[in-house]
Amino acid sequence: MTGASLPDAEVTLGRLADKMRGAVAFDAALVGIHSGGAWLAERLAHMLEGEHPLGSIDVSFYRDDYAQKGLRAKLATTTLPFEVEGSRIILVDDVLYTGRSVRAAINEIFDYGRPQSIELAVLIDRGGRELPIEAKYVGARLAVARDLSIALQRDPDGSLKLSLEPAGSAAGA
Repeated sequence: MTGASLPDAEVTLGRLADKMRGAVAFDAALVGIHSGGAWLAERLAHMLEGEHPLGSIDVSFYRDDYAQKGLRAKLATTTLPFEVEGSRIILVDDVLYTGRSVRAAINEIFDYGRPQSIELAVLIDRGGRELPIEAKYVGARLAVARDLSIALQRDPDGSLKLSLEPAGSAAGA
């Protein structure tokens, strides 16, 4: 995908919510991976039926490629304001690519307790996995050249949009 346009992020989020509606446990916690996943988890909490505790997680120190990626200029705080032990968690991320952010998030979650289950929801699955990780809920699947990254941005009014950037300039993998 070089000249082709990306899907509308808001429409894709609606599709993701439709796929999750009725399938996600009423009390499942939504945990977004900083930053795009946290934005999505917040929106999904309002779009899905049920009482979904909301959390966010910054996986910076848990990534196995930390030495290569280094730290972002501004670290986020992990916030899990619910009992992780025995809970059902829906881990939310913006773009699933290598699987390393998801692996790091699962490792960090287990430092807080052992959940009953963890399912993965992503806005975009672009393939290219380096780890055996698969999302249960996917808004859209896209093929994108390895030298490009898909980035999710949030406008001041809260609306979301996707863009293509040279690899290495986007926030996550």
